[in-house]
Amino acid sequence: MEKVTMLMRKNAPAGRRALPAVLGALLLLLAGALGLSVTGGSAAAAVPGPPAGWTTVFSDDFNGASGSGLNRADWLYDTGTGYGYPGAATMWGTGEIETATDSTANVYQDGSGHLVIKPIKDASGHWTSGRIETQRTDFAAPAGGQLEISASLKQPAPASGLGYWPAFWAMGADARPVGATNWPSIGELDIMEDVNALSQHSTTFHCGVWAGECHDPDGISSGLQACSGCQTGFHTYSVVIDRTNTAAEQLRFLLDGQVTYTVNENQVSTGTWQAAVDHGFFAIFDVAIGGSYPNKVCGCTSPSADISSGAAMTVDWIAVNRTNSGSSSSGASTGTSSGTSTGATSGTSTGTTSGTTNGGSSGGSTSAPDYTAGAATTGSGQVRITFVPTTPAAYVDVHYLVNGAGQQNFRMANSGGTWTQTVNGLANGTVLTYWFTYEKNGPQYDTPHFTYTYSG
Repeated sequence: MEKVTMLMRKNAPAGRRALPAVLGALLLLLAGALGLSVTGGSAAAAVPGPPAGWTTVFSDDFNGASGSGLNRADWLYDTGTGYGYPGAATMWGTGEIETATDSTANVYQDGSGHLVIKPIKDASGHWTSGRIETQRTDFAAPAGGQLEISASLKQPAPASGLGYWPAFWAMGADARPVGATNWPSIGELDIMEDVNALSQHSTTFHCGVWAGECHDPDGISSGLQACSGCQTGFHTYSVVIDRTNTAAEQLRFLLDGQVTYTVNENQVSTGTWQAAVDHGFFAIFDVAIGGSYPNKVCGCTSPSADISSGAAMTVDWIAVNRTNSGSSSSGASTGTSSGTSTGATSGTSTGTTSGTTNGGSSGGSTSAPDYTAGAATTGSGQVRITFVPTTPAAYVDVHYLVNGAGQQNFRMANSGGTWTQTVNGLANGTVLTYWFTYEKNGPQYDTPHFTYTYSG
């Protein structure tokens, strides 16, 4: 699932349509006006302008000469196999096997408006690749405002890719001075990760302490999700840090402007959230080979013997946008609205009642009841959580706490429109707190929290 991460890391070719120059220019102007990004196309796209109410604080469209390196005033090259600080983890903390270099064999601009990060295996079987960070570490959402970090990129498309691990992610600023020995407390936002050339992607939030509220090293994660065409065309991956309500902050992860996963402040303690989110970040691109996440997904030790060398991740542009403090704009580029919730904020039951609420909030708004949800004892020490959306959902995730500790996150099983998840091993009097994230006509919603007391 997640990018089983660190103690420091995370952090394609054909088939794209060509547009006539005039039509392409008009589409780019329209996309900029709407705060959207155009994906696909064989030529590099300009960095989209920010939507109304937002300001671009950093961007790069990688328009350097063919074979040139990056502007080191903007970009920091990580080199070697880990930060050289006392106590810093080796192999970037994840078991990946490549050596990161600043060579233009591994990291270069292609002369057509793209950054290329290419992992290469030499004749002796040794891998080199690239890992770069923004020099700036002050990308922060202001109190009462929002921050968006976005990039348009194409995932590597190796013929044999068991062990590939491309990533676009961000780390809390305080990681840099100490080689991330304070991870995961300083926060990590994995905006795009794929492993083993699956043409999928996952998004993950890391925070707190090892094996703590964020379940690190795994983190609070979407798990791998479908990402059609992500190895054959450019797609825009984003995270929005939303602090418009500083008592109920939120992270939204997006693919091509559509919310794919949401993490809310109330999923962890306030102190843990603030230490991980309410500060500056720096952005990172890299392509790793082997390591904990590819190994976890394949149930094997990667890379495979027949893994292909030289399959690159190609980045069209990166942009960091933010609103001013107190801005009321939701940002068209996020593909979300603030949403509304007219149901109860909590529910308590000790029997088998299912309960009905009036919609969740996150990726859209709704004012009519659009699901029923509940929990019921189904066996000794066993409770089944049920969610039935009024509108068919492409996915439903359940999040739950047992006696207030150890948040668990699962994609629920669907049977004829009824989504279920069974929780086992409960003792008499155990309190189960649960809530849901679900899809409805594209946007993603979050429900209020509910509680259920198992009475044996």
